[in-house]
Amino acid sequence: MNPRSLALRSAAAASVLLGTLLLSGCAPAVPLEPAADATNPACADVIVHLPESIADQPSRETNAQATGAWGDPAAVLLHCGVTVPGPTTLPCLNINGIDWIEDDSDAPRYRYTTYGRDPAIEIVIDSEKVSGTTALVDIASAVSGVPATSQCLGAEDIPLPTDAP
Repeated sequence: MNPRSLALRSAAAASVLLGTLLLSGCAPAVPLEPAADATNPACADVIVHLPESIADQPSRETNAQATGAWGDPAAVLLHCGVTVPGPTTLPCLNINGIDWIEDDSDAPRYRYTTYGRDPAIEIVIDSEKVSGTTALVDIASAVSGVPATSQCLGAEDIPLPTDAP
């Protein structure tokens, strides 16, 4: 075999090997289902403002409209357009001006849903990989574009009736 042919074959083999290595490093899209109100135009605004990373977990491609994912395997999942929650007895946290209802019924996976915003946004966080507070702080700027129409109230926020004189 002549030297030129050998060099071409070596270059082709190196290209194939490099391409295989690069493609094997790409994580597949995270399979998710879109929320019922995923086509709400406000969701598009949320999605274009999502951070590149949450708690050092890189963003991932998803296969559904108005969704987001971070980490490999995915440690944080986002759905925009979920059902707007009504009054609840679940704990409500205010993180960077955004009220979040916290559902720990599937711990260590915590579900946080915005309260008082339409469309509502749900984030599911694997607390063994990512701190819930850190994730909610990191996502706050994207979510803040959806205007708040109400806020969480606790028992201490409701005035007690006074006795009439």
